[in-house]
Amino acid sequence: MKVLVTGSHGYIGTVLVPMLLEAKHEVVGLDSDLYRQCTFGEEMREIPLIEKDIRDVQPSDLEGFDAILHLAGLSNDPLGDLNPTLTFEINHHASVRLAEMAKEQGISRFIFSSSCSTYGASGDNMIDETGAFNPVTPYGRAKVLVEQDVALLADSKFCPTFLRNATAYGVSPRLRFDLVLNNLVAWAYTTGRIYLKSDGTPWRPIVHIEDISRAFLAVLHAPYEKIHNQAFNVGMNSENYQIRELAEIVKEVMPECRIEFAQDAGPDKRCYRVDCRKLPQTLPEFNPQWNARKGAQELYDTYKRIGLTLEEFEGPKYQRIGHIKKLLSEKILDENLRWRKK
Repeated sequence: MKVLVTGSHGYIGTVLVPMLLEAKHEVVGLDSDLYRQCTFGEEMREIPLIEKDIRDVQPSDLEGFDAILHLAGLSNDPLGDLNPTLTFEINHHASVRLAEMAKEQGISRFIFSSSCSTYGASGDNMIDETGAFNPVTPYGRAKVLVEQDVALLADSKFCPTFLRNATAYGVSPRLRFDLVLNNLVAWAYTTGRIYLKSDGTPWRPIVHIEDISRAFLAVLHAPYEKIHNQAFNVGMNSENYQIRELAEIVKEVMPECRIEFAQDAGPDKRCYRVDCRKLPQTLPEFNPQWNARKGAQELYDTYKRIGLTLEEFEGPKYQRIGHIKKLLSEKILDENLRWRKK
């Protein structure tokens, strides 16, 4: 298939693209490349790229594709909170417009990278795809709105699918430290402390970015009737953890480190446990390979090999909100998060 990957140069996209190529798909990327200065020691696969903001996509950009894998957008809660109006403009409105154009162009498959943050404050009970949305941030609310609006476009010729990813982790050429397991291992490696900013009680499902990519591939290859206008939680039931449990796993990998709570550590209203059985039951091709301990070891080995420093970890390069604020302060981006013309 000829596949367009929006967000191809981001944290997940740079891992997904090589896996698509290995599966013999023809891949084109679409990305404004906000994080071009943030590559972490890993080579990125070169693919044809439409270097464009998702808000500026035109129908002509979409000609000839069989499927769109839509990952582009502001990528987490802090970035979404920076300017909620922009978050809805980019993550919601531009995504729905992209789906509408895809349908008009006759592109039959539209796979949206949603999030388990749509469940938000769901408490300790397991929640599956039929559970109520309860987002607590603009980022989470925008994901809900995209799912609801794009679902209305579904018909016999347009097949949207919504992948609600658990909290991602793992090594990528566009690494992020603003993700819980990546962050805990980086604290441990650079300071000897496994540092918790909450009281450690909130539940999070986590999933490796390679397994997220496997979910995209499984859906891309699936018969329409199995995925048509369907949502799938992406992860494994065994990979729901309280944050303090993740800290203990990091300590198993790095036993010389100590667990430490921030002085103002308190509860986090984002708390959800997610039932992920639907995806592997529906699509046996989806066969996740990672767990938290294996992921923590991968992160530790990589930080050690690269020689990660505390300055790099605490700096803006691998923190999405920090990097965007830096580009804004240096007037490289304008207030609408667009590149300023030189």
